[in-house]
Amino acid sequence: MLLGIPWMDPNWLLDHFHTQFVVISLIIIFIECGLFFPFLPGDTLLVSIGLFLATDKLNLTSGPNIVGLLVGILAFTIAAFLGNVAGYEIGRAIGPPLRKHDGRIVKKKYLDQTVDFFEKHGSQALVIGRFVPFVRTYVTLVAGVSEMDRVKFWLWSMIGAVLWVASIMSLGYFLGQTFPWVAQNIDLLILGLLVLTVVPIGIEWWRQHRREQATG
Repeated sequence: MLLGIPWMDPNWLLDHFHTQFVVISLIIIFIECGLFFPFLPGDTLLVSIGLFLATDKLNLTSGPNIVGLLVGILAFTIAAFLGNVAGYEIGRAIGPPLRKHDGRIVKKKYLDQTVDFFEKHGSQALVIGRFVPFVRTYVTLVAGVSEMDRVKFWLWSMIGAVLWVASIMSLGYFLGQTFPWVAQNIDLLILGLLVLTVVPIGIEWWRQHRREQATG
């Protein structure tokens, strides 16, 4: 069991919820992508579902496994996109009072800088941010607070959702087809995936720390 936490382990979820596993996974993806709970296992769920489909531990259709993969990609893309829309609308709703408020924690100048950032890099942030834990959860809130154009947000959020879900789930499917034994060692696969997603955050933090030291 991964880290001793049952709901972080896709195998545990599949064994305990059986036919409801997919529904629960869709809800988890929706929440992680828009309702500010970044500690949910989004990446690990997607790669595991691809692996389960390839090794016949999960069947979404009565057809070939590849059809199940395509159906899964479609369903989880929709869940991820709708989660983003929810986070964006929440951010847009609370944005005006936040932008007028200039306190010790929420500084008006930082929110203004965020608006400038999304005017220049919003689309790029929405796509790349999909692949980074924590950023994936909060980038849509910031986009809403910044009042990013709604249609532009929908477009790039959908692009990001398709790329994220399709690539991660297909990776799990490919590994399951090529190396079936991976299904018996899924904890190691998940830990490897966590390392790949957390290391870039650490590197960026270190670079930012060095820049602050240099300017300070």
